[in-house]
Amino acid sequence: MSYIEIFLARVSDIVWGPPMLILLMGTHIFLTIRLRLIQRFIGKAIKLSLQRTREGEGEISQFGALMTALAATVGTGNIVGVATAIAAGGPGAVLWMWLTGVFGIATKYSEALLAVKYRVLRPDGTVAGGPMYALENGLNAKWLGVLFAFFTSIAAFGIGDMVQANALAGVLKDAVGISPWISGAVITTLTAIVVLGGIRSIARVSEALVPFMAIVYVGGCLILLFIGIDTLPATILLIVKSAFTGQAAVGGFLGAGVRAAMRYGVARGLFSNESGLGSAPIVAAAAQTKNPVRQALVSSTGTFWDTVVICLMTGLVIVNSGAWTTGLKGAELTHKAFADFPGIGPVILTLGMITFVFSTILGWCYYGEKAIEYLLGPRAIFPYRCLWVAAVMVGSVVSLPVVWSFADIANALMAVPNLIVLVLLSGVVVAETRHYLWNNNLNDSSSAGK
Repeated sequence: MSYIEIFLARVSDIVWGPPMLILLMGTHIFLTIRLRLIQRFIGKAIKLSLQRTREGEGEISQFGALMTALAATVGTGNIVGVATAIAAGGPGAVLWMWLTGVFGIATKYSEALLAVKYRVLRPDGTVAGGPMYALENGLNAKWLGVLFAFFTSIAAFGIGDMVQANALAGVLKDAVGISPWISGAVITTLTAIVVLGGIRSIARVSEALVPFMAIVYVGGCLILLFIGIDTLPATILLIVKSAFTGQAAVGGFLGAGVRAAMRYGVARGLFSNESGLGSAPIVAAAAQTKNPVRQALVSSTGTFWDTVVICLMTGLVIVNSGAWTTGLKGAELTHKAFADFPGIGPVILTLGMITFVFSTILGWCYYGEKAIEYLLGPRAIFPYRCLWVAAVMVGSVVSLPVVWSFADIANALMAVPNLIVLVLLSGVVVAETRHYLWNNNLNDSSSAGK
């Protein structure tokens, strides 16, 4: 088994190497330019995202679709992943991570637009959409759609299910001493109650859980930054300076160059907000919306909240605490940084981990089931949900590094067909944006054509 783990880890390093990072970041920049800096409409997008009105065909509200996407996106990467980037790339990694979020808004917008435009409305009122349908109906490349759906169905079980359950069980064991068998049983039961009810059930829980967890976590981070406000200006200056000059050795920290700061910051940012991977558009397609651009704007705020806000808050807390100079990495660094603020710090971290991880399990279930539906038809959905629930229990009590590496690889391979459709159909994205947004027709429900 150790040989398999080593092999998969090496393959994962290859698929998530410089070519993939360049491809993802390059797509972000390309779409930002083609869409004339779509990020400037983020204020309008946030305003739209708070509306819960039923606007058109679909299964859930625009707000519900956004919350479900955020549920899947905001996870351990926003807490532990940020610490990993800082440990490897220094404080400057925080700025590069933040920039991936800013540019990634354009990609998340484009993904959602294509998902809604090429979605399929079934006779029973349910909706199916995502990159696989855009590939089939927009590019006439069903084989690429099949590949995307296949990789998604595999990646979901690892990155969105067993790995998350294992992390949550570990947090509860460390924080309050609960046995993984007990916490696993509780998590599995709660997951079954929610996911067996389908997307409407997942969306209802996400609408309640995601705003709560985000407000509590960000609010907690702001309190911690206020406590350490004396060093905050120097921390911000250090992050900006290190991003372009590197960081010399300090304490237990060995020092990182500009290349390391950029590499790890960009990699963690891309992995955290999932812009370009093609996952979030699957639930965006289920939204009740008048036209593709309205939902695209709403979906783009997901990257804003995930990376531009939440990851930034985590990064500021870690660097401001000084814990990054101790030589600690990953979860240990995060725990050390938050523990430096007795009482409130550990509580914020534990609550954030519990809510972030559980919400990810819910959101990724929908991604996986829609992928399996594309491959095998609607009858495969219920068995998939049952397997999903069972996998939560397995992940809670068994550490599966092989599953993590394999899911990591499948997650990267999801991005390839999705990036192909984004680039080749970027003209469609521009045409829709011109008709609805640039020409002030956001309330129009007519088709803009191709």
